[in-house]
Parts: sequence; structure tokens; C-alpha cells
Amino acid sequence: MNDLRRSSYHRSHGPGRLLAVLLALAVVLGLSAGTAAAGPDEGKKPPRPAVAVPYQAKDVNAAMQPGWNLGNTLDAIPDETSWGNPLTTRAHFAKIRSEGFRSVRIPVTWTDHQSATAPYAVDATWMKRVQQVVDFAVAEGLYVVLNVHHDSWQWIKKMSTEHDQVVARYNSLWTQIARQFRDAPRSVLFESINEPQFADASQEQITRFLHELNTSFHSIVRASGSRNGNRVLVLPSWNTSANQKPLDDLVTTIRALKDPHLIATVHYYSWYPFSVNIAGGTRYDETAQKDLETSFDRVRDTLLARGIPVYLGEFGLLSWPNHFHPESVERGEALKYFEHLGHKMRTLGITTALWDAFNLLNRETLKWRDPALFALIKSSWTTRSGSTSFDRVYLPKSGAVPARSLTLNRNGLKFRGLWHGSGKLVQGRDYTLSGDRLTLTAELLTRLAGDRGYGVNATVQARFSAGRPWTVEVVTTGRPVLTNTTGTTEAFAVPAQYRGDQLATMHATYADGSNAGPTDWTPYQEFNQAFSPDYPKSTIVLTPAFNTSLREGQTATLVFHFYSGATVTYQVTRTGSTVTGTVA
Repeated sequence: MNDLRRSSYHRSHGPGRLLAVLLALAVVLGLSAGTAAAGPDEGKKPPRPAVAVPYQAKDVNAAMQPGWNLGNTLDAIPDETSWGNPLTTRAHFAKIRSEGFRSVRIPVTWTDHQSATAPYAVDATWMKRVQQVVDFAVAEGLYVVLNVHHDSWQWIKKMSTEHDQVVARYNSLWTQIARQFRDAPRSVLFESINEPQFADASQEQITRFLHELNTSFHSIVRASGSRNGNRVLVLPSWNTSANQKPLDDLVTTIRALKDPHLIATVHYYSWYPFSVNIAGGTRYDETAQKDLETSFDRVRDTLLARGIPVYLGEFGLLSWPNHFHPESVERGEALKYFEHLGHKMRTLGITTALWDAFNLLNRETLKWRDPALFALIKSSWTTRSGSTSFDRVYLPKSGAVPARSLTLNRNGLKFRGLWHGSGKLVQGRDYTLSGDRLTLTAELLTRLAGDRGYGVNATVQARFSAGRPWTVEVVTTGRPVLTNTTGTTEAFAVPAQYRGDQLATMHATYADGSNAGPTDWTPYQEFNQAFSPDYPKSTIVLTPAFNTSLREGQTATLVFHFYSGATVTYQVTRTGSTVTGTVA
């Protein structure tokens, strides 16, 4: 990822300080979780790789599948633990290897460890620390992709106005990295730059600047000798985009270099409205699915069809999962996305590297924060998983319990049936199946709902002939109730009785039909940026960014949409720093 806005994880989240101190001490002593692994001294030979590295780039790329990113660590600003992760030890890579990963991308931000003036020297202590972390991964039998990361938006993006200085600093940086790692095994790959971007640059300049940097990187590494003579190098498109123009430009560069040891890289975080939940992108619908399909069909036709191997250096969702805020993307819809992406990449033969800022693997406990999510991602490396049209069915609080229907997404698999706990439910009595229409009977739902307390009453699993089971929650809801309140632009929260429901999105407009809120191109404002549910406190928070964007004295009409299908209309008016909210 390339800036603070794109990743809600690029900040410190306060890990246990005692453990961080202990880990720091372990690194100083050259130890890691029961394994002696000191960084190499000057002149010491690097560790032998525990893998036999193929010669051809396409075979190396294939051998690296699947991959994982050590995100928000050596790329953190200014130091390794600045964004909340503990110091990296060999145990982290042992865990990743044990889970089936075959490669790790190690993003590194060099800016605060490199002189900003000639000769642009990299701090020796930092270089040794990078070497140590790479050696940890190599010793665990992992391929490594080492790069220049957030430097892309810190100083490299200034190339249009500071061309000569940027090029000189970039060349010096890669000269030093190439020299440090010239004897590293070929299981260590170099990536020229993460998500390259250029401020205030024309399209012609963007094309020219990136070609210049990629070409210079290639020349410097190849000229440094030893194993760098045929080390596999990874070259990005502009902003690692899968759009046609950036892909075409990358092909031009790769062809011009005439080097068989090159891999192309792109990143993918899904269709933007779905990835952050804005503009009504609450579901992984046909639009979001088509974005993935067309993006990688372009990659196939432009790169793979020309024999250029492709490395998906980062993938995920921009705002999910996020364990410090309410989930902006509905869980089941997010799972569908990860399953679809895994299938598409496997079908095309694209190697993937999962972006993990801290939100997937807990670096302190070495346990997955969401084991079911990781199990689905892992399953997608080898097979498909089925799902249903949604992962909840909603029941009314009172009155007769109705039957509820869902659509099966078989994904080429056979439907094996429904389970409740360890018991298999009976087709014809508990559910019926007509084509792909799965109906849970009123009798089953009555039994599962019990006294129908608000919220999740029970879960059932749809199982298929392969892949992971799909969980469907049985939820009792009533129409959410909001009440009048007053606050300030800095602190305003609408009292909300959720009654078992969950907030999906917020539509905001003025009386003249124009959009209200900080995002002016859509009435559906961004989840957690303009509004955010606080379920424990029974409120809906309108953020300072939203409140301060309101027009003085004009009433904005808000329509809150919930996943059950319920909507509630509310109005807010800003007068100076005072915000008043009323039920419409």
C-alpha cells in the first residue's frame, strides 16, 4: 500500500509494550523464539536457502505461490515498530511457512534511514537489520521479495519537479541494496519500487519516469555482479495498476530490457466502492465481480499471453478486516471476494501475496485473528468454496415465523446439504431445494429462533463437495429506532436502538437534491469516514469530517440503510459548531 489514506492500518495500535521490549532484546542477542539466528557480520556468508531455486523467472514465480506480506513493519515510518507491530523474529517466518506460504514480501521504507543529500548513504544499522530479517525468512525456506516501499510517495513522487535529485538518490539507494545482497541466494528477489506515483505529472511523464526508474534499477542490479547477474527482478506498472495503459507501458519496458529473469507485478484491492463501502457498494455484486474479472483478463491478455509471469504483490480490501473499528464491509460479502480472487488467480497461474498489515496474523501471539477467514483464503489456493446470496436470514420479533429463501452460489460444486451444529438437517422437512433456490422452512426457523431475542439466534452451515462450509446466521430484528439529539461538530452521536440489525450505509442529501457530506460525488457516504455505528454504546457516530462539511443552516436528510432492508430517515442541521439531529 502506498499512503495513509489507502490503509487504515498505517498507524500505531499500541501492542503490548513488554513483549515488544523482550522481542527487541531477543533481536539484540541474535535470538528468536527458541531459535538462534543472529544477523550476519561483515563478510559472513548468507544462509543457504532451504529451497532449490529454478532458473527461469516463470518457474521461480510459480514456486513462490502462495505469498504473504510482512506489512507495516520494515515499511513503517520511521521505524520497525512505529505502526504497532513487534520486532520481527524468525518465529514469524516459521509460522508463515508452517501455514503453507512459500514466499514473503518484505516491504522496506528507507527514507528515514538514508541521507537526503549526496551521497545518500543508508544507515549501516538499518541495512544490517534488513539483512537480518531477510536472513530469517531465507533460513525458513521462504522466497523473499525485497523492495523500496513508501519512499514512492515520500520523495520519489517529486520526480517531475526534482528529477535529477530523485534519480540520484534512487540510484544510490539501489546501488547500496544491490551491494549488500549481491551474494544472497536467488531465492531473494528485488522489486524496484512499490506503487510508483508521480505528483503533478502528465501521462507522458508518468510513462517516461517509470521506465527510467525501472531501467536504471535493472542496470544497477545487473552491474553489481555475483548472484545479481541473474537474480529475478520484479517490475511494477504505474501505481501497480491493472489498467490497460500502465500494463502496456510495463510490457514496453520489459521488452526493451530483453532479460528472461523479470516478473511483472500489480496490486488489487477490489472495486473501490466495495473495498471501502462507499457509493452504495455494500455487496460483492455483479459490478464488483466484473471489476475483478476484467482487471485480470487484461493482465492475462497483456502480460501472461506474452510469456511474462505475474506476481500479485498485494491483495485484500482497503478497509477490511479492521479490528479497531466496526467492520465497513459485510463479512460474508468479503469472504465471497477472497474466494473469487483466489480462484481467478489460481486459474490464471498468477502468484499472490496477501497484504497483512497486522490485521490477519497477530504478530504477538502468532495466531490468526480470524481463523475462519484464513481457512477460506488457504482453501482458495487449491479449490473453490460455495456460498449463498447472503449470510443471514432475518426474522420478525413477533408474529408467525416465515420461511426464508437464499440463492446457492455453487461455484461448480455439489451441494451436500445443511447442518446445524453436528447434526445434518433433513431436506423436505427443514429445508427445500428448487434449482439454486434454498428455502429454510418456517418450522426449522421457529425451532432455531427460540424466544427470538434480538440478534443472532442460531447458525446453520451449507456444505459443498469441496472447500469451506458457508455459515448462515438466523437473526431476529425489529425496525431500528433513532431519537433526537444535539451535539457539536467534534462530537455528535445519534442514539440508536439497533434491535438486532446492522448498519449498511448512509445516504445524505440536501433539499435541493445535492449530496451532503465530505464525499461530494455520491450521496452514499463512506463507512467509518463519514459515519460509524457504535453498537456497544447504541449510537451512530457522525464524524467531525462529516459534521464540518455540512452547510451552515441547511438541513441534510440522512437515510440509514440496514442489512435487513430496513431504512430510517433522520435530519441534521449545523449552526456554527452546534449540530442538531431530529427524526424525520
